Amino acid sequence: MAAGEEDATDRPRRPAGRTTAKKTSGGRSGSGSADTKHSARGVSAAQAMRHAVEQLRELLGRAPEGVSAVRPTDDGWQADLEVVELERVPSTTSVMASYRVTLDEVGEIVSYERTRRYTRGQTDRR
Repeated sequence: MAAGEEDATDRPRRPAGRTTAKKTSGGRSGSGSADTKHSARGVSAAQAMRHAVEQLRELLGRAPEGVSAVRPTDDGWQADLEVVELERVPSTTSVMASYRVTLDEVGEIVSYERTRRYTRGQTDRR
């Protein structure tokens, strides 16, 4: 990239068609997707998870690696986030933790708890 050029990946991106669905008033979108169902009364699932990742990073001092579950509740959202608690070499022996996070309807963390600790290479027996 030449000097003075702006990298397109540095700019925030918005998915096409999302703006219209969020601006509708008077109820839920007819699409039935988790992202738009709660937009009339609060944040979408994707927005809630972005908030959860940022806030949990502040609380724990570690960045969550991923979201393994998200579900709507009467008062907002509940999600399970995966965090590296102890980095080891090889990485398959790193200690991971699952945190259950409860968010209100605007995406603020109301509570969180660690529900599980495991090594990265471990799989569930289900």
